[in-house]
Amino acid sequence: MGTQGTAVWGRVEQQDFRSRVRGALLGAAAGDALGAPVGSLSLDEIVEEYGADGLGEFAPAYGRRGAVTSATQLTLFTVDGLIRAQVRRDTGAWHPPTDLHRAYRRWAATQRDWGPDERRKDDGWLAREEWLYARRDAGRASVTGLGDEVMGTLEAPKNPAERGAGAVTRSAPFGLLVGWEPELVLQLAVECAVQTHGYPSAYLSAGAFAVLVHGLARGEALDGVVQRALSMIATRVGHQAVTDALRQALGAVRQGMPAADRVEALGGAGEGTAEAALGAAVYCALGCEDVRHGLRLAVNHGGDSAAVGSLAGALLGAQHGETALPPSLLAELEGRATVLELADDFAMEMTQGPALHGPAASAPGWLARYPRA
Repeated sequence: MGTQGTAVWGRVEQQDFRSRVRGALLGAAAGDALGAPVGSLSLDEIVEEYGADGLGEFAPAYGRRGAVTSATQLTLFTVDGLIRAQVRRDTGAWHPPTDLHRAYRRWAATQRDWGPDERRKDDGWLAREEWLYARRDAGRASVTGLGDEVMGTLEAPKNPAERGAGAVTRSAPFGLLVGWEPELVLQLAVECAVQTHGYPSAYLSAGAFAVLVHGLARGEALDGVVQRALSMIATRVGHQAVTDALRQALGAVRQGMPAADRVEALGGAGEGTAEAALGAAVYCALGCEDVRHGLRLAVNHGGDSAAVGSLAGALLGAQHGETALPPSLLAELEGRATVLELADDFAMEMTQGPALHGPAASAPGWLARYPRA
């Protein structure tokens, strides 16, 4: 597809890309919502509650079926920030980490405020979606890292001891920048992860995950993309825990039929580290028979069910497109209309941006949705 800004998009390529964007974002949200009710349960408790096969359909969480956690909220603001960065590129003010930080700060406002503030004209449409103002167990690192205007950087990361999965679970959209080279995708994901999660294995997990989504969204096979991610992070300080987690996931796939105890072993059974969630998700996506089976594997264990579910869902959705996702889950998924609208906006911006804001054309409605300010 060429490099950023020079990609040639035919109709078929645009439709395939849009399907994969929808798949990644809906898959991440569906896996997140599927795992949300069982995040605090052991495998034995899950089996006792939902039967031998575990949970395969939505169960109530936060007062409803299909409710998402803060991971999905933050993922949507990642998409919003990436679109805003592209829109601002015309002005010459091109620094995507800053645009993502502003987007994440808009998410942080949803966790403090009762609802949208119509006086903030530069917020754009996503921050006016009232359902996003629900508080859904956001991790301490995400809240404190975005609690002031100071942006964490690789040189001065926020929460340098934080190893949790809160940054990796919001990083799928970086991988949807299919016109970018993988190295740039990795770097951007890392630079945005350190805004809240400053421990190397946490931010490198975010970078590796973005590279995996990137390869899948370009139509590549997951096992080959894992090898690329391994080689790309090998030169980074602090990569060993992420490298080990991915290699263990590949090794577990070769051990036969996928099983919950292997997911649990890879997922660290309650440790909650970013690399453990990533390794478990890769195992589920590689070893499953289909998307529904992969999601079921990803949430039925004693680890961080919502995080592993979200990551596996994004991988499977990017690989197969939205039509492969279980319809019964999509039918009840909280915020599905918003996710779809944002996915289609992202696909349109990435494939037809010059027609929306450029020297030859301008769409005022687009700049109202994604203000340059």
